Amino acid sequence: MKAILIPVKEFREAKKRLAPHFPPADRAALAEAMCEDFFSVVAATRCADRIFVISKEPGALSRARNLGWETIVESYQTSESDSVDAGSRYCAEQGVQALLRLPIDLPLVEPCDIEAVFEGLEAAPSVVLVPSSDGTGTNALLRSPAVLFPSHFGPNSFPRHLAEAEGCGARTRVFRNPRLELDIDELDDLRRLSNRLRPGSATARWLIERDLS
Repeated sequence: MKAILIPVKEFREAKKRLAPHFPPADRAALAEAMCEDFFSVVAATRCADRIFVISKEPGALSRARNLGWETIVESYQTSESDSVDAGSRYCAEQGVQALLRLPIDLPLVEPCDIEAVFEGLEAAPSVVLVPSSDGTGTNALLRSPAVLFPSHFGPNSFPRHLAEAEGCGARTRVFRNPRLELDIDELDDLRRLSNRLRPGSATARWLIERDLS
C-alpha cells in the first residue's frame, strides 16, 4: 500500500523566516493559501492508495476531511520531524508500506511531479529523496517501509537523510525536479514565484494583494 503524509503546521506558527517582512496575520494567510493550493494538487494525483494529514491546524484538518482524506489530530506540535515520525508510525500500523512525506509549501508542484516520485521507488528497503533547490533541505521523502529511519527535517536535512538511507542499506535514489525543489522560506522565494503560479490560485491572489506579483 502506498500513501502520502502531509504535515501541516498551525497557520499562525508558519513561515517565521518571513517575520521581518510580513505581520503574523499575513503569514498565516500565506500558509492557508499554500495549503489550499497544495491540497488541490494532491487531490488530482493517482499514485497513492491513501492520503493522511497530520496537524493541529483546524483549517487544514477540515479541508482534508472534506476531500475524504484521513486525519491524524495532534494535541501539540514540537517539530516537523516529530510530527512526520508519529504520522509514519500511525500509517505503518494501518498497513502502509511506502509513505511519501510532502510539505504544503511547494507552490509550483504538479500532480505529475508527485507521481514521478513514486515511479522511482524500488523494492523495500528503498528511499527516494528530493532535495531543496540549494541542495541542503529535503522537500520530498519517500520511504519503504514507512518507518525505515527517523526524520531529520530542518537545516542540512538532505545529507542527514541520505546518510540514514545508506546506513540502513536501502536502495536510494535522488530525484531532481525543479518544481518540487522550490519551497517558500525567504522573501526572494516569493518574488521568484510572481509569474510562475497558476492564475487564480490562492497563493497568486495572496501575492497580488501584497503587490508582489
